[in-house]
Amino acid sequence: MKEKKSQAEADFPNGVAYEIFIQSWADGNGDGIGDFKGATQKLDYLQDLGISAVWLMPIMPSPSYHKYDVTDYKAIHPDYGTMEDFKIFLSEAHKRNIKVVIDMIINHTASDHPWFQEAKKGSDNPYRDYYVWADRDSIADQIAKKEVTQDSDNITQWHAVNNQKNEKHYYGFFWGGMPDLNFDNPKVRQEIYDIGRFWLDDIGVDGFRLDAAKHIFPDDRLKDSYKFWQEYRDEMRKIKPDVYLVGEVWSSSEIVKEFAKGLPALFNFDLAGSIQQSVIQGKNVAATIEGPKWVNLENEDLISRLIKQREVFKSATDDYQDAIFLSNHDQNRVMSNFKGDITKAKTAASILLTLPGTPYIYYGEEIGMLGKKPDPNIREPFLWIDANSDTLRTSWMDPEFTSDETVGPVSQQEENANSLLNHYKKWIHLRNHNELLTKGSIEEFENQNRNLLAFTRAIDDEKLHVIHNLSSKSQTLKVSPKTFVYGQENLDNGKLKASQSIIFK
Repeated sequence: MKEKKSQAEADFPNGVAYEIFIQSWADGNGDGIGDFKGATQKLDYLQDLGISAVWLMPIMPSPSYHKYDVTDYKAIHPDYGTMEDFKIFLSEAHKRNIKVVIDMIINHTASDHPWFQEAKKGSDNPYRDYYVWADRDSIADQIAKKEVTQDSDNITQWHAVNNQKNEKHYYGFFWGGMPDLNFDNPKVRQEIYDIGRFWLDDIGVDGFRLDAAKHIFPDDRLKDSYKFWQEYRDEMRKIKPDVYLVGEVWSSSEIVKEFAKGLPALFNFDLAGSIQQSVIQGKNVAATIEGPKWVNLENEDLISRLIKQREVFKSATDDYQDAIFLSNHDQNRVMSNFKGDITKAKTAASILLTLPGTPYIYYGEEIGMLGKKPDPNIREPFLWIDANSDTLRTSWMDPEFTSDETVGPVSQQEENANSLLNHYKKWIHLRNHNELLTKGSIEEFENQNRNLLAFTRAIDDEKLHVIHNLSSKSQTLKVSPKTFVYGQENLDNGKLKASQSIIFK
């Protein structure tokens, strides 16, 4: 078993990533809004946690608080500071062996973007073909369609300019304020590749999280979207051979497989649901989302489904990297789904950090932040110390769920050996110092009862077995571990205590 010597041990993408909404994370200039001056001050926190990469939600100028509608692809939002502030953050992160991955939103721009402001002036404008337009008669049936997807509740995807309903409409999958770019236009592709070059080469970021990757073309042109991402990957690798690209594609395994040919890292949404549902139900289940709800899949469990998925994805590309997580900025916070149960949150964290792939932790998940939609309430300010002393705490919104009354801040949890934060630190450290947990494949372990989540991590002939007790009661093991990596103290006469885990050879 190979072990490394420091807390900055597992190099990305084998290490653990951390998703940050800069707006809510740390306020360095006292204006109530998070910024890069504040974020730079908290890089030591991430290093101590054991993080090897950060994914930054959008950082470019935008009219929206969430910034998923960009108006300038080569600048930093002024609320977050200057480009120089960002470069300092980037340099300090790299000094700590922390990679920086930024959200790249190229499916659409803001309607305020200069390209669209020109495009809507008329059909002869040189930027007109940067977007997708259609005569109203040809899209009459589509204007009226009422379809909601897993990643968008928008039901109107064709939009009139200035309410001119008899004129040509433009396509905006998410809403009228986010017009989709026309990737049939070679000029648009070159603009997008040049934006990638700017951030990778001129600025020095390590990669991109590609927002709405499924929707580069409408769903009836999925094959064109597959091909685009292969071209995009090739272009980015010309600029930076080791560029990290992770895509957001919420769809079936067979569709995700095709995207993996261009985006070798993709977020595993079904796995997130399976982990949460297994913890909530206290038994090993596989789940997928149908409409607004997670439902159990018959005749499958979490591990068997994950193994099947990985086989499908790896058939598309040898370098596939599963991006695994519990929740993110688009979903109710996991602690709210667990109704504030810290034991369930600890179990979910232990599972996440022992599965193969690149684990992503949504900021605040490690301290048990709460939140339910609408979206601002799942993106509330992070708590560093108590409210009266917390000069870095942001105040851009009044939190509804996460406050000093409901969540212990970092300073408090650091002093409590049994806190959720210290639980995360312990399990990240276990993962980072064990090559089988960072790089090993996953295999089924001998059948335990459904209250136990059991699996094997392997590299060649070397194996490590992991068992998590999902239930609130002790469970009898069908094995007798001899060489423990972790958890021997949790066994009581051959039984695994409630909500406890063991790792053994």
